[in-house]
Amino acid sequence: MRTPTDPAVPDDYDLGHHGDAETGDGLTDLAVNVRDGTPPAWLADRIAASLTGLAAYPDGRAARHAVALRHGRPDAEVLLTAGAAEAFVLLARALAPRWATVVHPQFTEPEAALRAAGHQVHRVLLTAADGFRLDPAAVPEAADLVVLGNPTNPTSVLHPAALVRRLARPGRTLVVDEAFMDAVPGERASLAARRDVPGLLVLRSLTKTWGLAGLRIGYALGAPELIASLANAQPLWAVSTPALAAARACMEPSALAEAARAARTVAADRAHLVARLREFAGLELATGTPEAPFVLIRLPDAARVRLRLRDLGYAVRRADTFPGLGPHWLRLAVRDPRTTDGFIDALAAARAPLPAR
Repeated sequence: MRTPTDPAVPDDYDLGHHGDAETGDGLTDLAVNVRDGTPPAWLADRIAASLTGLAAYPDGRAARHAVALRHGRPDAEVLLTAGAAEAFVLLARALAPRWATVVHPQFTEPEAALRAAGHQVHRVLLTAADGFRLDPAAVPEAADLVVLGNPTNPTSVLHPAALVRRLARPGRTLVVDEAFMDAVPGERASLAARRDVPGLLVLRSLTKTWGLAGLRIGYALGAPELIASLANAQPLWAVSTPALAAARACMEPSALAEAARAARTVAADRAHLVARLREFAGLELATGTPEAPFVLIRLPDAARVRLRLRDLGYAVRRADTFPGLGPHWLRLAVRDPRTTDGFIDALAAARAPLPAR
């Protein structure tokens, strides 16, 4: 694990690049980490039913209470946001960190939001040599804002909860992005219900498992004073009435049970993808036990392979835009076995040498 001593150069990676930039008409999408076949019809119906109330301003109290109940917290410890990504902007506006630290490789929006607000950002870079595992000692003691993804995008590493808790201390805000935690069976490393960890802020998204990226709905969980400071930085009525309806629906017991079943399906589908990827010589997995609905792979000439895959009808995510990674990395979303098998055939063709002219 490498720990830079100076603030990272702001333009050395394309922090604004996301998986949707890789998709296109006619391409099978392995670039975006939204679960296939979503939103389910029952959820779409609930959202549609909320449209009759659009003349009134959004009232988030019921949705906030539903989220609070789901995580065993008082309502004052919940803030609904326009997608989890909005929370990073609110953090950058509300806090004045002296030493903001982002643990990379991870989702780039936290660093982008901090930089846009004028904050310097220091990077702790996890390395492939130790499987992108977290070493709490590598985070500078002076860091008063630390951001970590768990499970981490794009590495698919799930850091043990006890290890993540070691990053917390009085005087520090510890932000744990759990946008993909509901895709982990049992959510076993989640800190969402922990109210005894000083400075902890947990971020959740409903866009990945439920296919609501276009609706923008997520939430933050933390101490009331921290939640209040974020709320003061949030525009009025930031979360729409349809998004509030979705949040309430996704907190219901039947929805939580459905999400748990989906997590088990994703785990089985990921195991199939990993097994097929291991058929290729020279292809490496970032971690031996990926835990998220995507996997990170390293292979020679990844840039050429990615472009050839597009010609063969498959979109994958380039990973050289994530700090700490380079041109030999690609991220693949987990899909059903039939889609995976078609992709594997395409990957074999894409890796084959081009015929001589």
